[in-house]
Amino acid sequence: MQEGSFIWGHLERQHRAVDKWIDGLWLVVLLIAALLLFSVNLGGLPLQDWNEGTVAQIAKEIARESFDSLRWLYPTLRGEAYYHTPPLMHILIAWAYSLGGVNEWTTRLPGAILTAFSVPLLYCLGRELFRQRWAAIYSALIYLTMLPVVRYGRLAMLDGAVVSFLLVMMLCVLRSRRDLRYCLGIGLSLGLICLTQGLSGLLLGVVVLVFLFWDTPRLLNSYYLWIAIAIGLLPVTGWYGAQLLHYGADFAYNGLLIPFQEQIGILSSKDTQPPWFYLLELFKWTWPWLIFLPQTAKLLWENRNLSWARLILVWSGVYLILISLMSAKLACYIFPIYPSLALAFGAQLAEIENLPLLSSYPRGWVAGLSMLAVVASALSIHFSWGIASKTDLQLIFAAIALTMIMGAILAERGDGQFLKILFWGSYISLLLLMKSNYWVWEIWQAYPVKPVAGMIQQVNPPVKQVYTSFPYHRPSLDFYSDRHIIPVSTQELQYRWRYDRQPYLLINTADLKRLQLDSIKPLAKAEDWVLITKETNRL
Repeated sequence: MQEGSFIWGHLERQHRAVDKWIDGLWLVVLLIAALLLFSVNLGGLPLQDWNEGTVAQIAKEIARESFDSLRWLYPTLRGEAYYHTPPLMHILIAWAYSLGGVNEWTTRLPGAILTAFSVPLLYCLGRELFRQRWAAIYSALIYLTMLPVVRYGRLAMLDGAVVSFLLVMMLCVLRSRRDLRYCLGIGLSLGLICLTQGLSGLLLGVVVLVFLFWDTPRLLNSYYLWIAIAIGLLPVTGWYGAQLLHYGADFAYNGLLIPFQEQIGILSSKDTQPPWFYLLELFKWTWPWLIFLPQTAKLLWENRNLSWARLILVWSGVYLILISLMSAKLACYIFPIYPSLALAFGAQLAEIENLPLLSSYPRGWVAGLSMLAVVASALSIHFSWGIASKTDLQLIFAAIALTMIMGAILAERGDGQFLKILFWGSYISLLLLMKSNYWVWEIWQAYPVKPVAGMIQQVNPPVKQVYTSFPYHRPSLDFYSDRHIIPVSTQELQYRWRYDRQPYLLINTADLKRLQLDSIKPLAKAEDWVLITKETNRL
């Protein structure tokens, strides 16, 4: 009896060692695949307006100042106090600037690395949730091949870092159910989320509490959890307290009250999106994995008494409701839902591994893949009609079409290898997109920013404010030109020209003819934009 127990114990230790080795191998493979996808051509395109331009400008102002100036604690945007979020991500980018200079690559690198690590983190979370390793593998691969995950993760935004910290928090939540020491990880991760995203990061804490209330309510009575959360939020409280002491009532009003009112809808703009905005975003960008949604929803509901299904339902459902009720809606706010969707789809696809060879799959899968193949083929043909500059898009859509065609054929035959085709084809298609000049497609919505900014820097006007006839503000132009380019109306331009001693205007050539300004001194021209001022001899 003792000899049998010894042999069994030895075999069990061997099995655990092999399991750990396989897990370690998968972690390395997933991390390498993610780093490649998130880093290729990272600095090849100019910064996106709004998010990237703003984040980069704040980071540049931090990098320019010494540590003793406390600019890292009191961040500024164009010299004005910046209240919107704590500067954790901006500090990381400023550190990258100090090592590699100020450019697109160093701007995007910290967020890209953090988001790349979220892929193996999701695998670890899947291994904690599911009995089958295939469910964790499929979840990580689906997450890696979601277009919004790759795009938002590569952009210099806050959301990729938030999702990485969120996955650490969820992993600690699951492990804290059997080891209370992981409660500290919950608190620290929540603190990092709030130091990145601000107080809106507490919404993810609400998701955790709702899950624990449903799945493990005893943990809510543990003082270890609440002490850990208090410890994790101490730096957040310290930052907000420092802003209140430094800026006083101005921060309380503009940094706390106004953003809160905007979020809950007391102050809403005319451009407020409808409550179903995020559902449309999911429908637009979650293909091809969305074809598995009906079977996945059924699987989740049938297993709602199990922890893994409860976590996915609460994670995706509660967070989606919370952000949908907010007045301010941006596409990037939905990023934290994608890991939960990947876990759900991964659980469904793992069921295929238990089916006999050449089993029959739902007709909706074949139909969905076939429709995607038709759409991708049509787009590939469209971009091949003699448009040389669109060759990259032709190749990308051809790769997608080939992937969907092969996947549909194998799925029709009941061959489970269609999943491997989907993973490989989706990964290669995304890699081609990231190597092209189209992955930051927002930059094509307006004139090229770098030539115009280079023109302004070359002229180097002795003022920090330049007025432009362009209809909206472009933070990336501010970043590259090192000036504040202010969009104003035609009447305002004429007023500035008449009453400012020496105004500097950035005017489109067509607008310049219409304005009929006198005493014009053209300084430089780029991309149909002219930088002008007044003739000095007539001032």
